[in-house]
Amino acid sequence: MAEALRILLVDDHPVVRRGLRAMFDDRPDMTVVAEAADGQAALEALAGTTVDIVLMDLQMPTGMDGVTATRRISADGGPPVLVLTTYDSDADILAAVEAGATGYMLKDAPPGQLCQAVQLAAKGQTALAPGVAARLLGHLRRPQQALSPREMEILQLLAQGLSNRALSKALFISEATVKTHLVHIYDKLGVDNRTAAITTALQRGIIRPQ
Repeated sequence: MAEALRILLVDDHPVVRRGLRAMFDDRPDMTVVAEAADGQAALEALAGTTVDIVLMDLQMPTGMDGVTATRRISADGGPPVLVLTTYDSDADILAAVEAGATGYMLKDAPPGQLCQAVQLAAKGQTALAPGVAARLLGHLRRPQQALSPREMEILQLLAQGLSNRALSKALFISEATVKTHLVHIYDKLGVDNRTAAITTALQRGIIRPQ
């Protein structure tokens, strides 16, 4: 019999981790060997534990976020990372994929589908929720209209109410560069102001609500 896959659970909600642990530990082919409440704790856990697959949440307000942790794990040649989140916006998906995530699943996925995704990701194979796969394909099929990761990042910050000056400081770019990005964003979304850009981006699922 093959050795059980060793899983690291990373999520800031203890109840979520408890539920996932119960599901995986009930299977003979999977076992949870460590848990972490944020990205930094995940990196520390990996330093002292042998792990085959990391199940990573994206938004962990009290510590390092999932995208940053995924990027660090990938850069260090760590185990595959399967994102498990409630968010399916274009911005979140592309940020995770660019950071090196092997897969992207949503927390409402059926247990069987999630376990299959874990098995695929542990082998280094891409595992995507159906809706996520459709979004990525749509992004690739419309490269001229698709927003770049940087443009989606700016939109997400716009939705938080940041001014051009605040955006330039947050992203370490000039205000002129911010304005250039905004022109491109407005053109791609078919709008002429930031309020309309935010509304359209939310309606299309490009960014998530704050």
